[in-house]
Amino acid sequence: MPDASRASAPQSIARAVGGLALAGAGALAWASLVEVRWYTLREVTVPVLPAGQEPLRILHLSDLHLLPNQQRKVDWVRDLASLDPHLVVDTGDNWAHLDAMPALLRALEPHLARPGAFVLGSNDYIAPVPKNPARYLLPDARRGSGSQHRELPWRELVARMTSAGWIDLTNRRDVLSVDGRRISLAGTDDAHLDRDAYPPAGGADDARTGSEPVDLHLGVTHAPYRRVLDAMHADDVDLAIAGHTHGGQLAVPFYGALVTNCDLDTSRAKGLSGWPGPRPDRPGGADSTWLHVSAGLGTSPYAPVRFACRPEATLLTLTAP
Repeated sequence: MPDASRASAPQSIARAVGGLALAGAGALAWASLVEVRWYTLREVTVPVLPAGQEPLRILHLSDLHLLPNQQRKVDWVRDLASLDPHLVVDTGDNWAHLDAMPALLRALEPHLARPGAFVLGSNDYIAPVPKNPARYLLPDARRGSGSQHRELPWRELVARMTSAGWIDLTNRRDVLSVDGRRISLAGTDDAHLDRDAYPPAGGADDARTGSEPVDLHLGVTHAPYRRVLDAMHADDVDLAIAGHTHGGQLAVPFYGALVTNCDLDTSRAKGLSGWPGPRPDRPGGADSTWLHVSAGLGTSPYAPVRFACRPEATLLTLTAP
């Protein structure tokens, strides 16, 4: 008499494989059709201001990777102006197409009317090209790339932003007066392209060397490589702000990011943390610098998926401890 359990084993395996395939197809559909467009606003409080000061709101925009036809993203970014931030910080990778300038300027229009500062990312300089998505899982996704890139009109983008009054922090320092507060800033060019050169402290452009007191010292960069964060920590920035990681882009529920696309550890792939140790308000974090990394609002047009990592902008509310 045939063994019923043996006879049903191939059918059980087939059902399991079919179930996995169906689950995988469902996850891919969710990641590519729903979550990648499911924009969210994160609201984060950072107790970093001097005692007695009123809260200061910073809108952190990053990694829009905007395409000309992404009207819903344009409208969503424009609507963030209703948050009435005191300062806007843009950490780069704004666009992903040679013809995206009009859409990008429309998205940023209400924000350019406010005090702002920016740095550029690799995809502000060069347009993305088709490549194997699996390369993103490498420790350094730049390796093995032989593609020819097309330069984007980044000089015009910089000119548009600076003519509106935003401060270009590309490997330089500057100072802003915002809501009665004096803010010093230090920024770098994109470390992912090895264009970073942290501006030295104590020079003529270091606001902290002047006679007027500084209420806040910010560090701004696109890609949060360890060398840049180490330089910011040594420079005693109160808060370091970065993007680039996409929060891992494809995360594992209840675990988090698998990669950061730089040498930053995955536990800091997005959100508020500390550098080089725990958050300053946690045990062992007294000597750390506050760090905020945005998961950003976009993706490469050749890998338009997000899973367990919604596209985001962040309203940082800085407060006194």
